[in-house]
Amino acid sequence: MIRALFRSVAFFCFATLTLSVSSIAIAQNSGGGSELRSDFVAKDIRTRAKMHTHLGSLYFQNGNLIVALEELTIATSIDPDYAQAYSTRGLVLYNIKEWASAEKDFQKALSLDDKDPEISNNYGWFLCHTGKAKESIEFFQRAINNSLYQTPEIAYLNMGACYVDVGDLDAAEEYVRKSMRFQSSSPSALFQLARINYKRGNFDAAKLHLDKLMQLMSPGADVLWLYLRVERRRGDEESVNTLVAQLRRKFPDSPEYQEFLKGNFE
Repeated sequence: MIRALFRSVAFFCFATLTLSVSSIAIAQNSGGGSELRSDFVAKDIRTRAKMHTHLGSLYFQNGNLIVALEELTIATSIDPDYAQAYSTRGLVLYNIKEWASAEKDFQKALSLDDKDPEISNNYGWFLCHTGKAKESIEFFQRAINNSLYQTPEIAYLNMGACYVDVGDLDAAEEYVRKSMRFQSSSPSALFQLARINYKRGNFDAAKLHLDKLMQLMSPGADVLWLYLRVERRRGDEESVNTLVAQLRRKFPDSPEYQEFLKGNFE
């Protein structure tokens, strides 16, 4: 949060400087200045919209969804044609379970810029997490096929995860491993490989991936829940009890722990 606030000050200064330079340039030009004035105003509007969108992204990453939503709404009000603001707000709206509004924002973003790979990836992720995994594949593929996309590993990994959800495990592994060409020790990729092996019944392989993952990061509820089910299928009762205790202690309100209480292991 401190980092986010520090960066917000830096960007506020940049926006102020831009506005000041624009004002000086306009004041120094007379005769035929309306076109120049319009150009500077347009640039300043987009700059301010980008600033608020960036701030919204930072607050979103720090878990402050309400402030993130406020910043992104400011961005769309400043520049109603800035596609990235709608795409990012769609992710925030998804996280507060405003799914109809999120869908509307993604559609707006695509209508403004359907060639932006980040927007395609974000919308694919949204579709995958709202029960439309098959529909999501097209948008991940759009992102991957865009030569200007700077983080194709994200779309590869998201597509792999969605193929797991639709049960095409061979395609899932293919795309997850493609993502690992960019980052060989990605915890998210290791988690997806563990999911794939669990669904195939390769429980020892699933455990191996989870062990590697847990050396890289502190596990969340989803990792503990998968690990618990893997150890259950391997017949390691002691490990199961240890993992249940961790899940109960760290994430008592999580959907994963509720599934455990119901006995819904699959």
